Amino acid sequence: MAAGTRNQAVEERPTSRGQSEVNRRLKYISLAVLLVQNASLILSIRYVRTLPGDRFFTTSAVVMAEVLKVLACLLIILLQKRFSVKDTALLLLESIVFQYKDTLKLAVPSLIYTLQNNLQYVAISNLPAATFQVTYQLKIHTTALFSVLMLGKSLSRVQWVSLLLLFAGVAIVQVQQEGNKEASVSDSSNQNYMVGLIAVVISCLSSGFAGVYFEKILKGSSASVWVRNVQLGIFGTALGLLGMWWNDGAAIAERGLLFGYTDIVWCVIFNQAFGGLLVAVVVKYADNILKGFATSSSIIVSTVVSVYLFGFHVDLLFMVGAGLVIGAVYMYSLPKSPSGGSSSPSSSLSSSASSASPRKDGGAEMEPFLPKSVLVK
Repeated sequence: MAAGTRNQAVEERPTSRGQSEVNRRLKYISLAVLLVQNASLILSIRYVRTLPGDRFFTTSAVVMAEVLKVLACLLIILLQKRFSVKDTALLLLESIVFQYKDTLKLAVPSLIYTLQNNLQYVAISNLPAATFQVTYQLKIHTTALFSVLMLGKSLSRVQWVSLLLLFAGVAIVQVQQEGNKEASVSDSSNQNYMVGLIAVVISCLSSGFAGVYFEKILKGSSASVWVRNVQLGIFGTALGLLGMWWNDGAAIAERGLLFGYTDIVWCVIFNQAFGGLLVAVVVKYADNILKGFATSSSIIVSTVVSVYLFGFHVDLLFMVGAGLVIGAVYMYSLPKSPSGGSSSPSSSLSSSASSASPRKDGGAEMEPFLPKSVLVK
C-alpha cells in the first residue's frame, strides 16, 4: 500500500513541475502583453494625433471602440454557450431586459467611462506621451482613495507611503514640464499643455470612481464580467453617439463618420477596444508584482520611444519624478502582509494570482493591484 502511494507521488511530481513551468511561462507572457498594451496605446494615440493631414474625429473613434468591444464580448458569450444563439439570446434577454433595474445601474459608470475615453484623446493630443503616462498613474491614487471610501478597504503603511511618493513624483514631473512647456509643445501650435493636464486629472478621477463603482456592482451580482461589459457597451455606445452629435455633429454630417481614418487609426481603435479585454484575460496569470512591473516598464518604454519618435527631452528633474512614480507603482502593487507591511517580492513572484477575486496567503488578504473593471475597461 505504501509502495503504491509512493509511486503515485512520484508520478504526480513531474506533472506538478510541468504545470508549474507552464504557469511561469504564462506569467511572463502576461507581463509582455501588459507592457506592450500599456505602452503601445498611449504612443499610438499620440502618434496619430500629431501626424500632419486630416484629423479623425476622436468622438467617432470612441464610439467605434465601444461597438467593437460589445461585439467581442458577445462573441465570447456565444463561445461560452457553445455557439447556441438561442441560449445566448435568452441569457442577454434575462440579464439586460428582464433585470432592467440592474442594467440601469451601469448607466453611471458607462457615462463616466465615455467621458474618460474622450478625455484621454484630449490629454494625449496636448501632452507628450511620457508626461501623460507618468501623470496618468494618478488613477492608482484615486482608485485607492475611492476604494477606501466606497468599499471600506484598508491600505497598508507601505501603500500609503507609495501614494505619497506617487503624488510627489507626478508633481515633480509637472514642475519640470512647466519649465519646458514651450519645448514640449513646439511641434504643434494646436497643443495646449494646460488643457491636456486638466483632461488627464479629470480622467484619473473618473477612472478611480467608475472603476470602484463597477467593482461594487460586480461584487453584488452573479452576472459575468462579459455580460457586464455588454451592458456597459450599450450605454457607452449610446452616450458616445450623443457626445459625437453634440461635439462634431455638423462636421461629421459634412465629412463623414470615418473622415481621417487610416490604417494606423484603425490599429489604435482596435487596441483600445480589445486591449482592455485582452488584459482582463492575461492578468489571470500575472500576480500583483508583475502587473506593477508591467506598468512601471511601460512608463520607461514610453519615455524612450518618445525621445526617438517625438523628440521628447528628458532631464534630471523628469528622471527623478518618473523614478518616484515607478517606485511608487511597484510599492503599491506589493501584497499586504498580516502586520500591515508588504510581503517579499520573491514570494509574490512564485505565487499564482487571479484578478477575479482577492487571494489569501498566510491568512492575509491580497488585494488586486487595480479593480478588474479598470483593466477591462
